Amino acid sequence: MQRSEVNEILAQSDSFIKSHGYILPPFAYFSPKDMQTRKEDLTGITNARMGWDITDYGQGKFDELGLFLFTVRNGFAEDLETGKGMLYAEKIMISRKDQISPMHRHNIKAEDIINRGGGDLVLELFMSDPNGDIDEEAEVNVPCDGISRKLKAGGLLKLAPGESVTLLPGVWHAFWGEKADVLIGEVSTVNDDLTDNVFHEKIGRFSQIEENEAPKHLLVSDYDKWIK
Repeated sequence: MQRSEVNEILAQSDSFIKSHGYILPPFAYFSPKDMQTRKEDLTGITNARMGWDITDYGQGKFDELGLFLFTVRNGFAEDLETGKGMLYAEKIMISRKDQISPMHRHNIKAEDIINRGGGDLVLELFMSDPNGDIDEEAEVNVPCDGISRKLKAGGLLKLAPGESVTLLPGVWHAFWGEKADVLIGEVSTVNDDLTDNVFHEKIGRFSQIEENEAPKHLLVSDYDKWIK
């Protein structure tokens, strides 16, 4: 992706989020220079990889295969081993109409996926077989706002605004917006996008950025390069 495209998506996404009454935290609007100048103060943000995240999964077709995310809060994976500390995370995301977030699962993270407004959110769901691969036969059973929903393997679960689903580790899922762009909330255990995403296809989690203009805000994938 070109940086100019990233900057445009940031502006569009910020407007869409605000239009639904959700306000991002102040650090969302720090400039790259702010992040560099205040790097000692911001280690709680950068080490937890909180902030802007735009991905085309390395495929170069964001409108078809992509996702906007902002990690609002996040703990650390090592705390999960002791069961103490900040064991949770929160994201706000945007799935554009007919834009697919590809089939994947998590080894550790349990998550609530919440339709916060816009169109319907459609999820394609599978269970895992004993090897962790997609089980093409097993029935899928997931809680939706506390009520069990059963679907056949590969069944489509449609969430209207206000509805949610709980996905436990091992549940394979792909999703997209239907009818209109969708604002998505995610409440989960600690989020680790570096190691805890298992994709069905051989794709990357983060985009390669072509620097054709200066960044308006840094992505979480920029931190290692831009903040030293």
